[in-house]
Amino acid sequence: MTTHRSTLTRRRLLRLTSAGAVLGIALPVASAEDDRYVDVYEETIDDVVLVSVAGVDDAEPAGLGSGFVVDGYVVTNEHVVGDADEIELQFRDEQWRTGSVLGTDVHSDLAVLEVEDFPDAVDGFSLADDEPEIGQEVLALGNPLGLDASVSRGIISGVDRSLPSPTGFSIPAAIQTDAPVDPGNSGGPLVDLDGDALGIVFAGAGRTVGFAISARLADRVVPALVEDGEYQHAYMGVGVEPVGPLIADANDLEEPRGVLIVDVASDAPAADVLEPAADVSIVDGVPIPVDGDVVVAIDDEEIPNQEQLSSYLALETSPGDEIDVEVVRDGERETVGVTLEERPDVEAP
Repeated sequence: MTTHRSTLTRRRLLRLTSAGAVLGIALPVASAEDDRYVDVYEETIDDVVLVSVAGVDDAEPAGLGSGFVVDGYVVTNEHVVGDADEIELQFRDEQWRTGSVLGTDVHSDLAVLEVEDFPDAVDGFSLADDEPEIGQEVLALGNPLGLDASVSRGIISGVDRSLPSPTGFSIPAAIQTDAPVDPGNSGGPLVDLDGDALGIVFAGAGRTVGFAISARLADRVVPALVEDGEYQHAYMGVGVEPVGPLIADANDLEEPRGVLIVDVASDAPAADVLEPAADVSIVDGVPIPVDGDVVVAIDDEEIPNQEQLSSYLALETSPGDEIDVEVVRDGERETVGVTLEERPDVEAP
């Protein structure tokens, strides 16, 4: 689901210029101004839109957010569009378009809109292939507080974060940034200095802590929303706790790594395969779950913590896949097979 233009865009010139600096050869420059932030902004801002949602009543008030063009569609947050079928979109040149909601996914907080025709200046973003790196410079583009075509700068502060979701399932593999993001930024792109989208801004917890849904997750979800209007997430059906020193000591584990199974849904794929904690031990007055399986790897991929478990299931598996789960059970390592299913429907508040 990728489109290409035959023209040499300024974004491609930016990459060529960077390559020329590394190779020590002269290549075309992207701008007369030697300012990479200006260059990235000017190259990408035409692909960013203001998302305006009409209000229905007090329960569904009007709202503003952001979105951006990817492969001929507009990507934004599910919580920005809500239950709307059509959304008004404003581009940088003040042109308005109506977007029809093709599909939404509450579990990843992503939505895709279809637009019949785009302004001529629109080129479209690419979702970044490379994993984001902590310390990497990024720009957040969008419409904070309704102030259109804004940009803020920062770095990636963390990766593989878990974001809260009204479904009860967390949104995995998220990016943390110190680039200022405010209400209205949600749904806009978090871009690298090549002008590629590393993620979709989710929300800001404060002026120094913001988050974005990773391009790696969006690259799986968005095509399905375009084709089917929905995305099916893999489901194992377990509740876990990270293995810290107290849990490791209480369960006679060699080291505090992995996740302890504390609950298995009765009709889940993991039922009768993985064993949840069967007892509680009191350590220094603290109840510690014991005598359950500790997951340490899936398909030979180490699972050191809960975030890695969620990320692996979200980014590497699909419903119907059989995964090999390596567990520590009764002090011994063994591998069991779990066939994943579709995540069940939930009633989001």
